[in-house]
Amino acid sequence: MRLLLLSITAALIALPAAASTPITLDQAMSNPDWIGNPTEAAWWSWDGKQVYYKQKRAGSPLRDTWAALPKPHVVADGELPKLDSQNMVFNREHTRAIIMRNGDLFERDLKTGALTQIVKSATPVTSPQYSSDETSVQFRLGDDWYSWHRAERLVSPVALPRAAKDPNALEDDALRAMQLRLIATLKRQKDERDASRARAEEERRFDATRAPAPIYLGDKIAIQGSALSPSGRWLLVVTGPKDADKGRIGKLPRYVTESGYEEFQDERTRVGRNMPASQSIKLVDLTTNKVQELSFDTLPGIAEDPLAALRAEHKQPALKGNRAVHVVSEFGQPIQFTKDGAQAAIMIRSVDNKDRWIATVDFAQAKLKPVHRLTDPAWVNYDNSEFGWLPDNRTLWYLSEETGYSHLYTSDANGHARALTQGKWEASEVKWSADGSTAYILCNRAQPGTYEVCSVSGKDGATREVTAFDGGVENFAISPDQRKLLVRYSSSYLPAQLATVPASGGAAVKLTDTRTADFKAREWIMPQFVAVPSTHGGDPIWAKLYRPAQLEPGKKYPIVMFVHGAGYLQNVDRRYTNYFREQMFHNLLVQKGYVVLDMDYRGSKGYGSKWRTAIYRNMGHPELEDYIDGVHWMVDHQQGDAKNVGIYGGSYGGFMTLMGLMRAPEVFKSGAALRPVSDWTSYNHGYTANILNTPDIDPEAYKVSSPIEYAENLRGNLLIAHGMVDDNVFYQDSVRMAQRLIELKKDKWELASYPLERHGFVQPESWYDEYRRILELFERTLKQ
Repeated sequence: MRLLLLSITAALIALPAAASTPITLDQAMSNPDWIGNPTEAAWWSWDGKQVYYKQKRAGSPLRDTWAALPKPHVVADGELPKLDSQNMVFNREHTRAIIMRNGDLFERDLKTGALTQIVKSATPVTSPQYSSDETSVQFRLGDDWYSWHRAERLVSPVALPRAAKDPNALEDDALRAMQLRLIATLKRQKDERDASRARAEEERRFDATRAPAPIYLGDKIAIQGSALSPSGRWLLVVTGPKDADKGRIGKLPRYVTESGYEEFQDERTRVGRNMPASQSIKLVDLTTNKVQELSFDTLPGIAEDPLAALRAEHKQPALKGNRAVHVVSEFGQPIQFTKDGAQAAIMIRSVDNKDRWIATVDFAQAKLKPVHRLTDPAWVNYDNSEFGWLPDNRTLWYLSEETGYSHLYTSDANGHARALTQGKWEASEVKWSADGSTAYILCNRAQPGTYEVCSVSGKDGATREVTAFDGGVENFAISPDQRKLLVRYSSSYLPAQLATVPASGGAAVKLTDTRTADFKAREWIMPQFVAVPSTHGGDPIWAKLYRPAQLEPGKKYPIVMFVHGAGYLQNVDRRYTNYFREQMFHNLLVQKGYVVLDMDYRGSKGYGSKWRTAIYRNMGHPELEDYIDGVHWMVDHQQGDAKNVGIYGGSYGGFMTLMGLMRAPEVFKSGAALRPVSDWTSYNHGYTANILNTPDIDPEAYKVSSPIEYAENLRGNLLIAHGMVDDNVFYQDSVRMAQRLIELKKDKWELASYPLERHGFVQPESWYDEYRRILELFERTLKQ
């Protein structure tokens, strides 16, 4: 009954599409300037009366700054120094704002509009914030922290951490001790030096006109991040070992070069070849420069080894003590102070990525106090890691997947957590109102692929959509007066545009339409969003269907299955797709008599943790089941021809193409694997170790997940296409697969190489050549 209902639902959603304007392969793969370039970074002016955005110039890689009102126009170069930036930092009353622009620092008086430059530096400023009394702006240059005092117009160092030995600290030495004991003059000279140094330090503490002394953290560490309390009292420094093993790296050759000679660049290391070193957190009392290391012993589960059974199975030594952890992350600031500087929260991740903790700091005891633990036997999501403090300086907020879906929580001073959102949908991109009463989030409550802005009451969690676009929201920003939202929205054939919406909800005022007249004049095949029943049970597999407006009775159509890349990515949503060229190619395929299905297979983003982690230790297996279900659905409901099924995709999609042809050769007749992973032992650590652990601990996971292990099963027609300077998935992956196919004496395959392309192709000529080959492959093999 469930499968029948899902089939009926899919049929209702999949309404016939309008007739489309024919598209040529040359135009579909040409420079996308002909479409009209999307709006990029967008922000409010300081007074909320203007909206600015970046946009790529047609025929150039350069970006211009545009103003949207009263109608879009390019901002003159002479006006750029007067502008604000995308991420302003406001004071508590929203009367002042810190602005970072081109690595320099400014402050805007929001009452008068006056702009004051604080720093002009060759070293970019980072981490700007207001001091707790708001008389100063604090910021970081390199590893050093500075403060600009508004009244004094003075920039002063606040904290100068150094990854070096204290030059005045003497190590225990028996010979030195003997000398000082026996030679009175040496002892007297040492005492005089010590007294002079102690006096100088005492004078420095009582003399506000002098810079603070450097903080020496030792010469065996590297500083990898830091955060200053707005009160100026505390500094938290993240460190790692100075000489950590970086692992063996290879050389990436370039054969087509300006010099005419072969050139080489360093590659990244492979998975398991450079285990990330554990980081530490040092707490510095800036009133005394006393340094204490924060122990991770208080984190629940820190000493448990979730991979103990696998280690034992493969005769690996058991872990001793605490697991390695990371604090600094590329996905956000891992240390958050309250605005008064009295509290700090830190997000900590285990290097094996099975656990994520949020802990506060007990400054008096120099201890971490756990607030929240998120654990997963597969891996904790690297996405949805936002957290921070509300304006009351007591309430912590964070996103967590603990229910299986990313939702918003708050925690009070006693550690009592409260879920503000709940349900089978995802919350992300949290932005709080200035008073902390309302959170604005991206939400997909209606359907997994429909993203709007939701408002969430901080009091009772009441949640409602405040936007309603024909498509979906990319991102948004709250206006300085808190009354409006600046929204970047898009739809299937509409690149990201700008609109404003009342923060309380209401009609959108659309500000831009950057599409060209040529593109707007065309009629496209609208993707039909369908819920394909899954034979593995549970939720359906959401997909985008491209087909003729009317299917010819009795005719069977060759099927093309498209596989999105990245693995953890969502392509079946109503926004403008990353795969806009492929979408136009799908229009061309429909013109030529195919039906096309693009699926968000298990592992994709937007469907919760169970969907995401279904591929743990088993990549390419659940996803292939989903694609086979998709093929059967196309045969049963869209007049698809089961004997003529093709599959294609790039990166993870290339990997899945290989898995389809080599693990289900009876289903897939032809496929194009673009820049494919053929062996996961060659991919990077950060992505791969989450899903397959490491090759030494879990070799079986790598074996069952790598297409090269199934190459002997290839019976169909295979095109492999790869950029030769790909520094993500190495060209070597395709070369090794080619050698394997040669040794197996396989026919009906070819390798197309692109000497100047990296992972994401750039040149229109390369795009055209690649998709010409794909089209010829399908035309030659799927219409028999």
